Amino acid sequence: MVDIANPPARDRPTRRLGALSASVFALLTSAAAAVQPAVAEQDLVIHAGAVIAVPGERALGPTTIVVRKDKIVQLLPGYVDVGDAPVIDLKDRTLLPGLIDTHVHFSFSPATRNWSAAIDTPEDVALASFSNAKKTLEAGFTTVRDVGSDGYAIHALRDAITDGTVPGPRIFLSGTSLSIVGGHGDMSGLNRKTTEALFPYDYTGACTGAVECALRVREAAKFGADLIKITTTGGIMSQQARGLGQHLSDEELNAIVTTAHSLGLKVAAHAHGGQGVTASVRAGVDSIEHGTYLDADTAKTMAARGTWLVPTLGLLESHDSADTARLTPAVQAKIAEARKVSGDNIRLAVRHKVNIAFGTDAGVSPHGENARQFRKMVEQGPMTPMAALRSATVDAAALLGQSDHLGTIAPGKYADMIAVAGDPYRDVTVLEKVAVVIKDGRIIARPAD
Repeated sequence: MVDIANPPARDRPTRRLGALSASVFALLTSAAAAVQPAVAEQDLVIHAGAVIAVPGERALGPTTIVVRKDKIVQLLPGYVDVGDAPVIDLKDRTLLPGLIDTHVHFSFSPATRNWSAAIDTPEDVALASFSNAKKTLEAGFTTVRDVGSDGYAIHALRDAITDGTVPGPRIFLSGTSLSIVGGHGDMSGLNRKTTEALFPYDYTGACTGAVECALRVREAAKFGADLIKITTTGGIMSQQARGLGQHLSDEELNAIVTTAHSLGLKVAAHAHGGQGVTASVRAGVDSIEHGTYLDADTAKTMAARGTWLVPTLGLLESHDSADTARLTPAVQAKIAEARKVSGDNIRLAVRHKVNIAFGTDAGVSPHGENARQFRKMVEQGPMTPMAALRSATVDAAALLGQSDHLGTIAPGKYADMIAVAGDPYRDVTVLEKVAVVIKDGRIIARPAD
């Protein structure tokens, strides 16, 4: 038996999660009686002390999970002897689905400067992106949505991970964000010659008018985007003091959404200011990213239309007084104002039953610390730990359109799982220290603490 998680006694959980519900136990028992696994076809067996198979539902007790290649094939009650198949001993752990972060930026980090493009090569960006992806995977996030990384390094990383060339989380990407000229997503803050040399107009995703914005969507689809990311409003980190109002016009928004949906692509809208949030929802975007100044009327509309909120907290939580010293006065002022309403978007979403998906804005905040947002969602929602966990599993998978493959531990799903010490339904902070990560049925090495 392989013991890959054997911490000191003081780190072990002191209690088990709840026992199997009657219906689930009956289902698993009947499956165990009807099917005896064929040893020759098994790749991996996991003995888990507790399993949150479907976040939001009651946890299972001691369970055996059978994995074949990259898929889960069986969940059996108790610890089943499966012959010579390798067994992962997680009897003192809680097993749950791999986590999903629906808002990351792998091509940069908080240390990235505006002028990095003058120094970094595409190869530099690719290697940095791989490093950021590795940190994210080791933190227990087996799937991400990258919503705005420069150039095509992120496309290469996504494909290399998919092919198994390098390890990393499963990536769904937008590529470069679409924005107005000079808006959030387009480059500003450098002199004109430098900007034009490093960030030519067609490189940044800037567009003007419905026709050109539709063209940008088609270009993104042509070159392999999984979704479209737009910046409907100004951004907090934009090096300008023009506020957070609506940027893309209603006509441009409608053209983008109509074109994207005709191509089978969802639209994620960066939107801070209330007018821009409302305009994005009215245009039919699939998710509002940030939604800092979300109001009650728009929250009701989002709930009615099924529009998702991805309430990123990484930006406001990651910049302390020492860190803000390197930010421009314009950015510092926007951060200060946004902090005054921090958490209002989550509270409104909970109150009006808006769909919430977990997303951190990692890249603006440090990569690999994604799970720190769970405690903030619980504190500010107030979301329950169960709801916060569900937002990063079942609900995030639904936003991605991947519910058939991700978000729960069930036969036929990808074998993406993590193990933690303790009960995340009682203490969501246990997700900040993942003991074991399994992606596609493969055990991911964890660095020493």
